[in-house]
Amino acid sequence: MCTAVRIAVRGRVQGVGFRPFVFQLAANYQLTGTVQNNMDGVKIHVEGAREAVHSFLSDLKNKAPRLSKINEILVEEAEPENKAEFTIIASERSGTSMLVIPIDSAVCEECLAEMNEPTDFRYQYPFINCTQCGPRYTIIEELPYDRPYTSLKSFPMCEDCRKEYEDPTNRRHHAQPIACPKCGPKVQLFDDDGHEIHSRIPIMDTIKLLKQGKIVAIKGLGGYHLCCDAANELAVTALRKRKKRPFRPLAIMAASLSTIEQLTELTNDERELLKSPESPIVILKKNNHYPLAESIAPGMNTIGVMLPYTPLHHLLFADPELSSLVMTSANPSGMPILYKDEEACHYLKGIADYYLVHNREILHPLDDSVVQINDGKLDFLRRSRGYVPDPFTTSKDVTGIVAFGGHQKTTFTIGRNEQIFVGPHIGDLENIETIDHYQHELAHLLKWIDTPKGLAVLDVHPGYHVQKLVQEYNFSEVMEVQHHHAHMAACIDEHQISGPAFGIILDGTGYGLDGNIWGFEIFHGDAAGFERLAHLHYTPLPGGEKCIREPWRNAAAMLISLHGERGLELAKAIFTDRVSEIDLLTKMMERNLNTVHAGTCGRLFDAVSAICGVTKVSSYDGEAAIQLAELADEAISFEPYPFALLEKELLTLDFRAMLQGIALDVLAGKDISKISGRFHETVVQAITSAMEKLSGKNPNAEKTIVLSGGSLHNRYLRKRITAELTKRNFKVFVPENIPCNDGGLSYGQLVVAAAKRSASQCVLEYQQKLF
Repeated sequence: MCTAVRIAVRGRVQGVGFRPFVFQLAANYQLTGTVQNNMDGVKIHVEGAREAVHSFLSDLKNKAPRLSKINEILVEEAEPENKAEFTIIASERSGTSMLVIPIDSAVCEECLAEMNEPTDFRYQYPFINCTQCGPRYTIIEELPYDRPYTSLKSFPMCEDCRKEYEDPTNRRHHAQPIACPKCGPKVQLFDDDGHEIHSRIPIMDTIKLLKQGKIVAIKGLGGYHLCCDAANELAVTALRKRKKRPFRPLAIMAASLSTIEQLTELTNDERELLKSPESPIVILKKNNHYPLAESIAPGMNTIGVMLPYTPLHHLLFADPELSSLVMTSANPSGMPILYKDEEACHYLKGIADYYLVHNREILHPLDDSVVQINDGKLDFLRRSRGYVPDPFTTSKDVTGIVAFGGHQKTTFTIGRNEQIFVGPHIGDLENIETIDHYQHELAHLLKWIDTPKGLAVLDVHPGYHVQKLVQEYNFSEVMEVQHHHAHMAACIDEHQISGPAFGIILDGTGYGLDGNIWGFEIFHGDAAGFERLAHLHYTPLPGGEKCIREPWRNAAAMLISLHGERGLELAKAIFTDRVSEIDLLTKMMERNLNTVHAGTCGRLFDAVSAICGVTKVSSYDGEAAIQLAELADEAISFEPYPFALLEKELLTLDFRAMLQGIALDVLAGKDISKISGRFHETVVQAITSAMEKLSGKNPNAEKTIVLSGGSLHNRYLRKRITAELTKRNFKVFVPENIPCNDGGLSYGQLVVAAAKRSASQCVLEYQQKLF
């Protein structure tokens, strides 16, 4: 008996070989009909024997291409159209967009095999790709995702590529970036003056230059990298000097997993991350035989490593003597990622010796994603290439909500129906270039996602640039969300926690509702609202931001404010070269001049780091805390320093005894690693004690806790806090797919706004029923 159905498939179903998959599935079951991309996803009309149609629907759901992600399949009966065959028809560009924008993916094994096959017509071609790999988001101009709306539109297909592109049985059927040496993009090598080095094989010449210790700017998938031989100390040192990046760790790209195993203590989970289609940078522990230049990650026990994720990258490792390359974003400090050729040549003058470029235009730049396995779970430090703009699914209608994020590690987030789209990593909104980059990417995603501009969500900090930025958009309503509530809400929503929970938020800086700087908080509530139950004792930051850039100032101010004359003596004994400046800081605090008060985990870590002599002046955000954390081995048990919990209006964590003990230990010349371990354990035990006390005061509250904030990237804190609270029967949740740092802030802001909007609608409906 013949039956016909209409099918709508929504999710990540464009740019992933979904239509050829449907075509072959229909052929397998001898069905006729059509498949079409449209602004709503993929539309299918299929007809044939009833049992065959049922089998088709089952395989559609269970055997979809590896890069696809089906969110919804809608099936309804249809009138037979008596088609003679099954065909793929042209995309429909009308209608409301429900598309999931395809993500960029690392080159697949099939393409690599062809690239390395001398008889293949794409032999050693650096832009080989298929429906299961290659550029997507970075080359899209308009939707739906078809070649005329990508940066490949300027490369007419040759006869060979056209044949594959039009063959429904070929894995390159409708692979929009399809190309070959005849018709596709090409690479060129330039010197630092912009003169082309005419070469038959530019990539091989680049390898020779790298082996000679040269620094090469390489145009990749989402932007430019600065590259040099990772085993060449002189080259790495020169790169640091030229880029004015003295200490911040550099990422490397290793030729293979076997190479990475020679450098690090690689686990199975980390191996799978490295091999994944997303191919992020993974933070790994160095092993005892680590052979690379020490200046790649100075003073660190860890290193950020990725595998080659484009064909061009793989070709750079053709020489076995070059097994690891520094591969760091080419942007100057504070600037967004460089992706335009003319900008790269301008900004990298005097930094790069040579430029390996290609003529495939990057329309949307993407930084490399950065992740680690932290206490057995995924921990995103930066969510970008390979993951953006893949949506999250939530339980509320978030249509029309746009969250603008914060000031550092900025992202924006857009809501549509029950989908949440987190934009790419933007960076710190400190200059016009980064702000322009933010607005460019936001404009494109707003257009593509096609959701009304109903509610804009901002951080409450009055000094954040997003407060001004939102005025350039025509939103019907603006809502402000407290920084740490957004962190808490993001974790609550990620884990779909129903009902109130405790939130422990350990962070650097967030504007508090009392006008002070928060960042060491214990809340209770949900996405719609919270109650602040406990916090770190406030201490002054004389000079404000200068205390953050120069942690010794913060440390001296903490000691003096907590211990008076004794603290002043300790500060001068530790910072012997800053005595006159310490006297000035004391006067500023006494007169409350240019002084704010803060109780944050980040500033506490900064102070201890400076007292220990680890980092007195920071060269990058978070350096003091990161370097101190590197000294604390989570596998060792440490005795905590003394601390106090003060029963004030709010429970207050007081670490004055700990800080004095640390200062005395430093002056006594005790081991800094042990001091760091004891400090970390003190924070753990103070939080655990505070939670026991608060839980005892609220015996009816569910023992559910979410942990978030940038300090939760710290491996020791995440592991030990989770262990101690779990031991006391708390159920602990941590961010896994959303960064716990400010890269996840916009997601949390949107979640809070949706919850508040839903709550107000419920109240309105109730009032309407009453009256």
